[in-house]
Amino acid sequence: MTAAPLSGTAAPRPRGAWLKSPALLLVPAVLFLAAIYVMPLIDLGRVSVAADPWWSHIARVFSVPLYWESLLRTMKIALTVACLCALFGYPTALLIQRSRGSVQAMIATAVILPYFIAILIRTYAWMVLLGRNGPINKTAIWLGIYDEPLALLFNRGSVLMGMTAVLMPLMVLSIYSSLSRLDQNLIRAALASGAGPLAVFWRVLLPLTLPGIGAGFLLVFVSALGFFITPTLLGGPGDQMFAMHITQQADSITGEGFLQALAVVLLVITLVVVGIAGRLMGFEFIWGGGKLSEVAETPAKSKRAAAGPTRRSARMLVADMAGWPILRLLGRMPADTGKWTVRILGGFVLCTLILPILVVIVISFSKASYLTFPPPGWSLQWYEKFFSDSNWMSAFWNSLGIAALSSVMAVALGATAAIGIVRSEIRYKSAVMLLLVSPMIVPPVVLGLSLYSLFLHLNLVGTYFGLAAAHAIGGIPIVIVIVAASLQAVDRQLEQSAAVHGASVLTVFRTVTLPAIAPGLAAAVFFAFLHSFDELVLSLFLSSPRMKTLPLMLWADINYQLNPVLAVVSTLEVVLVVGGIFLARPVFGRSRAAH
Repeated sequence: MTAAPLSGTAAPRPRGAWLKSPALLLVPAVLFLAAIYVMPLIDLGRVSVAADPWWSHIARVFSVPLYWESLLRTMKIALTVACLCALFGYPTALLIQRSRGSVQAMIATAVILPYFIAILIRTYAWMVLLGRNGPINKTAIWLGIYDEPLALLFNRGSVLMGMTAVLMPLMVLSIYSSLSRLDQNLIRAALASGAGPLAVFWRVLLPLTLPGIGAGFLLVFVSALGFFITPTLLGGPGDQMFAMHITQQADSITGEGFLQALAVVLLVITLVVVGIAGRLMGFEFIWGGGKLSEVAETPAKSKRAAAGPTRRSARMLVADMAGWPILRLLGRMPADTGKWTVRILGGFVLCTLILPILVVIVISFSKASYLTFPPPGWSLQWYEKFFSDSNWMSAFWNSLGIAALSSVMAVALGATAAIGIVRSEIRYKSAVMLLLVSPMIVPPVVLGLSLYSLFLHLNLVGTYFGLAAAHAIGGIPIVIVIVAASLQAVDRQLEQSAAVHGASVLTVFRTVTLPAIAPGLAAAVFFAFLHSFDELVLSLFLSSPRMKTLPLMLWADINYQLNPVLAVVSTLEVVLVVGGIFLARPVFGRSRAAH
């Protein structure tokens, strides 16, 4: 006799049903990242403690004043940059949110466009802008502010300005995302109740957008911890950041273990910061999305959800207690003070983001043989030199081939993983997503150092496939975030209806899902390609003298000779980014029309 099934027990799944589970689509990306991302990092940690006693290399990092002071300096600079980005990023996000129509589109483009241009090129633009013959010095002399050009480069101020300008889009986009989700009826209700604009900002707007500020602050801080390019080019001897020591030690002959210990210290500090932030506000701030749906809600999650109103009330209470003196002071100011503050600070940020790029484009057509602005004459000689130089063209084609191969790998692995993470019903989705996007938070110098040992054993250093695979590590998270967001916007009922009418899984994907996510997939291909095309730090570790990429050529010339050829390369990069976004507009237009 067959026993009856227990009441409340789920019916057994058909044999072989697990083979059709979307969760299997996660396997390729997880295996790829485990093999050439997680395992090298683990090996890096193993080498750093392979000493007698095991902590000797780590202890040396904290006992030698050079490294300890550099570590403190790095955290101080990263904190300052995060504060500057929050101070100037909030008015800029408000400016975007309060604008309408074409004006809003122009302001948003002015913020987003620089984010997709390589950090090396944006830093080079600041070198031009702050140089002795740059526009800032020339304008100040013309206005009579001072008589001789000032040394605006190679100091702490230029480092902070350059890093803030580079990381500002992260902050603005994070805060704007929080502002765009805000219920405007709350602001209207506050104004209708007699509250002034400044009181509405302090009592309503600021408390409700604190999560966006916090997410942007943490993203900027974590990114700044591993910065290497900007402080190297804009800073002086007293502005060395911790990541710079790793690259310097990698170029010199040192005993194995200490170099890895430097990288492990930077990695652990980064992970600790991210862990604390994730504990306080959720790890979703890394990929800028909401919580992924889980199979079942746990009691702990229920408690956190119930505590949401309490936390919001606590934020309001803090705003009330700390805000009364500020409100009384601000209440004496004219009503339009806030509006003009947003316009002035937001306009200043837009100028710092766009002006350096425009100056570099103008210099690329200069007749002069050195960097000066405005140019004494106009010529195409530097474009002719770039396209006729075999070294530059070889580097260009290398970058193009590597980026194409890397984008194929990143999209193939990332898109399937995105489908698996969104469409599967597995536990701990957020933990899996955190693993998949974690390359976004690992400092590039740490990742490059960990990969070097593995690639050396596999004879992949200086090869197309090796560089493409390394670049794909950072491209996969970009693809996953974009495609997952596209998938979450697809109506599941359309897929279910097609399946009910007898369509196979592949037919449903080909006829329903793929057309719906095509715009996001196209964007993912473009941004994965651009990420690889611009990658410098990993290429510094994994390239060879016979395999030069365009960023490596730029890096060498910026360090040893500054000439307008660099402006030509920068201009072509800007054209590539603008052209890619322009070509993607019809695709996104069809997407909006379809929805």
